[in-house]
Amino acid sequence: MRVLFMGTPDFALFTLRALVESGAEIVGVVTQPDKPKGRGYELQPPPVKVYALEQGISVYQPSTLKDGAFSRELNALAPDVIVVVAYGKILPPYVLEYPKYGCVNVHGSLLPAYRGAAPMQRAIMDGHAETGITTMLMNEGLDTGDMLLTVRVPIGENDNFEHIHDKLGEAGAALLLDTLAVLRAGSITPVPQDHALATYAAKIGKADCLIDFSKSAQTVHNTVRGLSPVPLAFTKTPEGKLLKLIESRVVRAAGALAAPGTVLSLDDEIVVACGEGSVAFTRVLPEGKGRMSAADYIRGRRLAAGDILG
Repeated sequence: MRVLFMGTPDFALFTLRALVESGAEIVGVVTQPDKPKGRGYELQPPPVKVYALEQGISVYQPSTLKDGAFSRELNALAPDVIVVVAYGKILPPYVLEYPKYGCVNVHGSLLPAYRGAAPMQRAIMDGHAETGITTMLMNEGLDTGDMLLTVRVPIGENDNFEHIHDKLGEAGAALLLDTLAVLRAGSITPVPQDHALATYAAKIGKADCLIDFSKSAQTVHNTVRGLSPVPLAFTKTPEGKLLKLIESRVVRAAGALAAPGTVLSLDDEIVVACGEGSVAFTRVLPEGKGRMSAADYIRGRRLAAGDILG
């Protein structure tokens, strides 16, 4: 099978590497254009581009796919299948309909749950004990295509976004290879999604990152780990300074111990009362500083038991 790969961030690298290591015939890689980053706003290539060039694979970075903008390249590459992993652009009909075996997407959820941009983060933030990968044949809808294969992946009590990102990246890479094998053999029947069961995982916004201490300790903990290591949940100190939260644990799951947001203790951890129970923050990122342990923050900051965060 002649494979055209479309993907952009680190998550897509797991699958691209697996394809390369399997000996697949990769006719090209399509990724997003380089983007300015950092203080100097220097153009930085996507991770997928860097790896593809290292492997000697031709890279294409169209600014748009609309109105047949990529049709000439597509005809020249003549892929039998297009593999899409977190590419970041909507595929128009002429791309979706081109390959013999279709456009196969590797999606980080058990569809039809968590369609959309942030399925991994949302599953953790919502407190689920399980998520997974679904491969599907893409159509013009948003993650609405017929499903091919799925694999389930547990979410541990303290797994954060980084842990689940890497677990699902590895699981997705293996599942994609299995998917291509059964497609090539003609031994799989795509299964339509039950749209009545669909949920949507919206892109993470600033409002999602603000900690609400009136929620339960478990909910606060889920929010912190679902947003770590990026973009990070945050609160405000009594001085009005931003305090981002990297790592947490549930101290008590039930009971009202004090007004939500009240600092209960500062013994190497910042223990804070929630609407139900209490949570301890063990690693933080103070405004204008680097990441540090809560113990280091406590030693160098004006924070006292009884203070209110939020």
